[in-house]
Amino acid sequence: MKNKKRTPSKSFGQKPKPRSRGLKKTQAADPRIRLNKYIANAGICSRREADVLIRNGAIKVNGQIVTELGTKVMPGDIVMYGDQKLINEKKIYVLLNKPKDYISTVDDPRERKTVLHLIGNAYKERLYPVGRLDRNTTGLLLLTNDGELTKKLTHPSHRVKKIYHVHLDKILKKGDMLRIAHGIEIGGEKVVPDRIEYANPKNKKEAGIELHSGQNRIVRRIFEHLGYRVTKLDRVLFAGLTKKDLPRGKWRQLSEKEVSYLHIIT
Repeated sequence: MKNKKRTPSKSFGQKPKPRSRGLKKTQAADPRIRLNKYIANAGICSRREADVLIRNGAIKVNGQIVTELGTKVMPGDIVMYGDQKLINEKKIYVLLNKPKDYISTVDDPRERKTVLHLIGNAYKERLYPVGRLDRNTTGLLLLTNDGELTKKLTHPSHRVKKIYHVHLDKILKKGDMLRIAHGIEIGGEKVVPDRIEYANPKNKKEAGIELHSGQNRIVRRIFEHLGYRVTKLDRVLFAGLTKKDLPRGKWRQLSEKEVSYLHIIT
């Protein structure tokens, strides 16, 4: 009987050689980023507006003026807009329940309290308010360094929902509420709210109004136009975000789900 040929046993710890057949080559991710996106990420403007800056020769990359759309830059490249160095930074989204006596600007020459005083030094990134609430108006205000999203959220064409709780100095007449519902001309523009109703059936000095107009102080101006004085104004909803579990003067960072929703609706 012939002895069977024995194969040598594998030594301990020896790994079998991988089969080359069927293996796919993996390609390294491209670290470059489109210049217009880089500019938008820096919080300067939207991508479309960045394209205009590029075409006009307002952007330099590593000391050279770039006018070609579609140009890509590396992480270490130096991008300049005038004398300003642009930073492709992490996007931050903060929801604030604004109290009275704070203004919705980054800096104030009169050294009044701004909404950024409430955030303090929590972030190294420079945040900007999305739209404005006047000094005496309270409620929801979004702050971010995402210039592209800011542009979309503040443009009336995206019809971003905003709801305000309005307190008046006298009872809101049913006829006046109907006039508001059908549209009031303010600043040469007919402003038609998406919805208006009494906020409290037992107290007709309070109303809830939903609208998407971006005009300055638009809610106060609507009621002032009909002879009412707004004694208190609170924004209770902005772009689907609410004040739930957010006391006055406090803030929180948006969740990934909330940020995704904002991008979906715009």
